[in-house]
Amino acid sequence: MPMLKACHPRLFILLVLLCGLLERPVWAAAPTLLVLGDSLSSGYGIALAEGWVSLLEKRVKDAGLPHQIVNASISGDTSRGGLARLPAALERYRPAMVILELGGNDGLRGLSLGVLEDNLAAMIELCRQAGAQAILIEMRIPPNYGPRYTEKFQALYGELARRYDLPLIPFLLEGVAGNPTLIQSDGIHPRAEAQPRILDNVWSVLEPLLTRPASRASLSAR
Repeated sequence: MPMLKACHPRLFILLVLLCGLLERPVWAAAPTLLVLGDSLSSGYGIALAEGWVSLLEKRVKDAGLPHQIVNASISGDTSRGGLARLPAALERYRPAMVILELGGNDGLRGLSLGVLEDNLAAMIELCRQAGAQAILIEMRIPPNYGPRYTEKFQALYGELARRYDLPLIPFLLEGVAGNPTLIQSDGIHPRAEAQPRILDNVWSVLEPLLTRPASRASLSAR
């Protein structure tokens, strides 16, 4: 007499279906793009849906790209605050890419440029350790503290991008700063009408990174 009895037909079918499910590839969640910034990215003074990060989310979707956008920007944040918040954000969201839009408040307060550079460098290193591509946004400030400070402030973004071989998005407010019709009454923050132009500034560098094969292949588990 055989050692094993024949399976019931329904049980046999159930086992076959279960084996089929186990053999299917398990796809991870869509790759995440994390934006770590200050009021220029958090949408200060305008509706959240009007900010350039929200517009980026729509543009990514319209382009048929799989990336999810997470906005971890806080108004008034400095490079020190961003550095303190980044580890938890990396752990929570496990992003494939991180856009660093910080430093403007450091410059407006006349804080040490050496500290700013160190903080940005530390954030870049944290992104690398987490397996995320860091993308740096260049910031500029008014010449309130003199040309030497202003020029060194702007230059450190390019220097960091070269040192770490990073994509660098040119001045975020190019075509917006200095235009009173696009700036709020505080003279600093962009109006809703300026957000599409800001997005274009970001998109010119970001789009090739999102559409390259390596990025689209990042659907694999992280």
